[in-house]
Amino acid sequence: MTYRTTWLAAGWLLIILIGYLSLVPSPPTPMRFPHADKLEHLIAYTVLMGWFCLIYPARRQKIFLACVCIAYGGIIELLQGWGGYRSAEWADFLADSLGVALGWLLSTTLLPHLLTRLDAGLVSHHDR
Repeated sequence: MTYRTTWLAAGWLLIILIGYLSLVPSPPTPMRFPHADKLEHLIAYTVLMGWFCLIYPARRQKIFLACVCIAYGGIIELLQGWGGYRSAEWADFLADSLGVALGWLLSTTLLPHLLTRLDAGLVSHHDR
């Protein structure tokens, strides 16, 4: 991949965004229905895991990524509990973990070459 550094930077920005939104006292609530935050957790960790799986497609790398993403979700929940203004919830951690599994699944079934095609398209467009 020609733009690997760019894709990695985008992934790190996603990590920072998830951390920020998880730890601020009053995060935005784009979805407003009972337990909508669980869906937000699922989506966030699906995108996070899926993104990094597109950059690191080997099975061993994906196992490592899954462990790191699940640990990140757990650490965020612990920090929320310790912060005093948010609460740690097992259901959030479960939603994070399910998102990690879904991100892995999507990266291997529906979107396995999405990032490499985008990267190649940008390279060919730049070369014109």
